[in-house]
Amino acid sequence: MKLRLCCAVLCCAVLCCAGAGLAPATAELLPRGQGGGVRMASKKEDDMEHEKLSIKKRIKELKVLDPKIAQNLSIFLGSYRMPYVEIRRVILEVDEEQLSEPMIQNLVKHLPEPEQLNSLAQFKSEYSSLSEPEQFGVVMSGVKRLKPRLTSILFKLQFEEQVCNLRPDILAVSSACDEVRKSKAFSRLLELVLLLGNYMNAGSRNAQSFGYDLSSLCKLKDTKSADQKSTLLHFLAEVCEEQYPEVLRFVEDLQHVDRASRVSAENLEKSLRQMERQLEQLDRDLQTFSSPQDQQDMFTTKMTSFSQQAREQHQKLVTMHSNMAALYNSLLGYFAMDPKKTSIEELFTDLSNFRAMFAACLRSKSQGLRVVIQCPPGASLIFSIATATLEKNDETGVMDSLLEALQSGAAFRDRRKRAPRPRDEPTQSFSPGAQRPVLRPSSHGNHPPLDATPPAANRTGLPDA
Repeated sequence: MKLRLCCAVLCCAVLCCAGAGLAPATAELLPRGQGGGVRMASKKEDDMEHEKLSIKKRIKELKVLDPKIAQNLSIFLGSYRMPYVEIRRVILEVDEEQLSEPMIQNLVKHLPEPEQLNSLAQFKSEYSSLSEPEQFGVVMSGVKRLKPRLTSILFKLQFEEQVCNLRPDILAVSSACDEVRKSKAFSRLLELVLLLGNYMNAGSRNAQSFGYDLSSLCKLKDTKSADQKSTLLHFLAEVCEEQYPEVLRFVEDLQHVDRASRVSAENLEKSLRQMERQLEQLDRDLQTFSSPQDQQDMFTTKMTSFSQQAREQHQKLVTMHSNMAALYNSLLGYFAMDPKKTSIEELFTDLSNFRAMFAACLRSKSQGLRVVIQCPPGASLIFSIATATLEKNDETGVMDSLLEALQSGAAFRDRRKRAPRPRDEPTQSFSPGAQRPVLRPSSHGNHPPLDATPPAANRTGLPDA
């Protein structure tokens, strides 16, 4: 009975202690390592909460800058990791060893407005309590006319690249104009094309043409042989290779037409005008920076020297561009082409494509293809590919017959006596593309013209020299 009473009293005491929040022996009941783990987990949670509160506090501490601007500046500053004072120094000194084009571009893009920088200047006494972007703004607020200064520095860093992009384009077009105008081989080739075209169009409305547009050169590949395996361009290449090998030099003569075909005259003029505006703006900025801000400020000294050098290079580019335009207009006048309808890209693209196609035809000849010319009575010129089984004598005779007709002028005799071609007759003819005279006499003192004109009249389509 006494034992039961003691147990009941002990249980009541334990329950009372638990109800009162007392747990004198609880910690000792847990394993020794488990208690420390609970305390460490609790500490990590407290640190994370503190960090979140710190971030929120820093965001709330933005006194002037917009959160988006502050974020962009933070990304910029994290990319370069330079002390803010050092960034200020390299800008004032225009230190090109430290400054880079991407750095200035990003800084101009993300720089706060001048009003915001002026507002940040009032928080110099609270510098340590500001966020990093605003601390950077406080440091840079002491630089006078910061954005115009950065824009001028960016122009200086980009100027040499602009010149290196413009000068080769201008030289390429000028060289291409000179090559096309002075190439004896190309002039000879144009004569051959006109002779061949007039021979093919004998008896048609396109007969006895005085010339053709240069864009028609690429259309030679559209006149195909009877079996569709070769073109008029293949025949022309073969004639030149076998009878007029000096004409093949035009491929080497026109070296710059490919580069010139990628030049935009509009972009050239736009770039030169943009460079002129930037130089004028730099001169205005130099007048505004009448005196250095401090001993570190080298903007006026360095940019004045740069402005003089840039002016000289810009003037040279303008002169080169004017000479290029004069050469191009002279070339168009030489070929009787309308400058308003023919751009630099179009003209030299046609010549570049023709040059490449002509060279490809010469390569294809090495594969054993042979052109044979067939002239059915009353029909235009038709040509086809002969097989390698043709006998050499027959092959040569067919080619020589056409070449003899071209050289002797027999192909152009008695045209007036020919009956007009029936409209329903299936023919293939090469159209020179225009009836107006678009080519001047092609000899130009280079060599005697092709002997394809009978004594009675000039039937090549070219005016007498």
